[in-house]
Amino acid sequence: MAEYAIDMQNLTRNFKELTAVDNVSLTVEKGELFGLLGPNGAGKTTIINMLSTMLKPTSGTATVWGYDISSDPTNVRRSIGVVFQGNTLDDRLTGRENLDLHGRLYGMSKNLRHERMVEVLELVELSGRADDIVKTYSGGMMRRLEIARGLMHRPNLLFLDEPTLGLDPQTRNHIWDYIKRLNLKENITMVLTTHYMEEADNLCERIAIIDHGKIAALGTPAKLKAELGGDIISLTTATEDAAAGLLEVCKELDLVDEISISGNTIRITATSGERAIPQVLNAASKEDFPIESVNLRKPTLDDVFLYHTGRAIRESNVDEMDRMRFMMQSRRR
Repeated sequence: MAEYAIDMQNLTRNFKELTAVDNVSLTVEKGELFGLLGPNGAGKTTIINMLSTMLKPTSGTATVWGYDISSDPTNVRRSIGVVFQGNTLDDRLTGRENLDLHGRLYGMSKNLRHERMVEVLELVELSGRADDIVKTYSGGMMRRLEIARGLMHRPNLLFLDEPTLGLDPQTRNHIWDYIKRLNLKENITMVLTTHYMEEADNLCERIAIIDHGKIAALGTPAKLKAELGGDIISLTTATEDAAAGLLEVCKELDLVDEISISGNTIRITATSGERAIPQVLNAASKEDFPIESVNLRKPTLDDVFLYHTGRAIRESNVDEMDRMRFMMQSRRR
């Protein structure tokens, strides 16, 4: 019996000159809700495509539920369910017909298909809309139906590739609730990809931060945030020159652990933010560096990502791009 749900060792995928996944090694425990966190183009979907046998690795090995993705793809596919990034439902069929077709493709008997459809529709609260044409569904309902479809054949492991892509914040929160409930109720291992910090923080027991095809950090959200070692102070100055000058002054302060700069904003990590702020403001006043704003908060996954990669994921811009991409995919369907 397999020790891990997923065991990746030095997994690599090249596309001509581009290395999309670069020597990735990690394991996922059975029953775990694991997240791959990173921006678009980081390599998250390529990892899912290799693990689900849709893409062959250039080098390295991986097993899914004990089956090798290269030498035993049939048993890998029998062990997994996949909720793809784009909408793959047939919107001219009803919800029930979409599920029935999926069950037929997996060789499920008529009675088993009927029994399982009742169960998964109830799980995602779509029993009352099962016989409606899918094109009448909202975006959130389509996502729930896709999750139900991925569970039809009782997979050991469910891949969720950007499960809330293009959804509004309220619908996104509802999908999070369904994912948590399914992980517990169905006792199913889940691996999801996301670029939403809040999503990874809310859902995942552990996360791997992926950037440029490599693992930048790995651990529980709480542990990754705790490793930053203190409070986060953000100071905005009137000009970039003032920020650069204040940066040099703050480097000498005993309460400042780490410091970085981006434009006219300085980011300080301090063990005690409440004690460090007066010290920083006093130093700024002495050197005549005008401060426009000061913010104190506990570390977030955004801070973790920034610390390990040197840049932040701009979620506000990405959200709008996601909605446009989701709408284009829906129109193509």
